[in-house]
Amino acid sequence: MRAYATFAFTVLVIVVLDQITKSLVLANLMLHETRVLVEGFINLVHVRNPGAAFGLLADTPELFRRSFFIIVTVLVMILVLFYFWHSRIYAARPTIALALILAGGGGNLIDRIRFGEVVDFLDVYLGTYHWPAFNVADSAISVGAVLLFLDLFRGESLKAKG
Repeated sequence: MRAYATFAFTVLVIVVLDQITKSLVLANLMLHETRVLVEGFINLVHVRNPGAAFGLLADTPELFRRSFFIIVTVLVMILVLFYFWHSRIYAARPTIALALILAGGGGNLIDRIRFGEVVDFLDVYLGTYHWPAFNVADSAISVGAVLLFLDLFRGESLKAKG
């Protein structure tokens, strides 16, 4: 039961944090506006990503792109929920990892439904190298995937040892 509470709490916190940060960006930055947070390292920006990671499929027709990403995101979220529910995961790290992936998908899904694209606002860079702009939801998906990969790479069981 504790794993379910941890899972639900993590999803709720990440989705709320994602939507609050995006609302703040929408309210305080014009589209394509940039503010330096840490000189030479990170900017706060307001950009929109109609595609997937790194702008994948951004140039496809809007109706196809919007429908495709909404359907794929919903299917992935259902698979994550199904896997979590039926695998009986009790260990903290995979529980949180799956919750982060679900929450990140949910946060970006809200944007796709509302705007047809995702609001991104963090621009990390070193010198002239810029990582593509991202948001809290993107970060949650990435951290969740890394945590799952570490468990698989280490060959650790997803179930708590008891």
